Amino acid sequence: MVLFVNACVRGESRTKHLAETLLEMIADNYEEIRLEDVKFPKTDEAFLKNRDNLMAEERFDDESFAMARQFAAADTIVIAAPYWDLSFPASLKQYIEHINVLGVTFEYTTEGVPKGLCKADKLYYIMTAGGNYVPEEFGFGYIKALAQNFYGISEVELIKATGLDIYGADVNNILSAEIKRIQNLIKR
Repeated sequence: MVLFVNACVRGESRTKHLAETLLEMIADNYEEIRLEDVKFPKTDEAFLKNRDNLMAEERFDDESFAMARQFAAADTIVIAAPYWDLSFPASLKQYIEHINVLGVTFEYTTEGVPKGLCKADKLYYIMTAGGNYVPEEFGFGYIKALAQNFYGISEVELIKATGLDIYGADVNNILSAEIKRIQNLIKR
């Protein structure tokens, strides 16, 4: 199963366009979670106590862990997140907080090292940015570190198109070049 984590909010999202291009190449069908539509509960003390109790009792079938179970079961994961404020939309951070579940997406070894429990071996992170100042260590780097060090997803691929809002930019040419790169990436 391919899981599409969609953090795009604009109707004409360039990030989503790139993600849909990739998805057409790798999957006949996929499960999509539109983060814009998710009503994340407030992460307060009561929420954390309840979550900790459920984990301690290993009640991972509880509805509050549905997103974590879905993420852990995916064979391939595609995350589409525009580059906002040196990172990604807040909804993606909320999602991550809900899928980081000890006993579902990761566990700790006896030495205290995280060990991934996710089935996926490949995660694609797709982003677009209006400018060219896009340090990878912020948005993409955070996701890559979680995927490889907590979830056990060894292959993490960045797909990006930048400089889209710079005066005089040929947006169609920039996006077309990235689509060609995606096609070559999938052919490997």
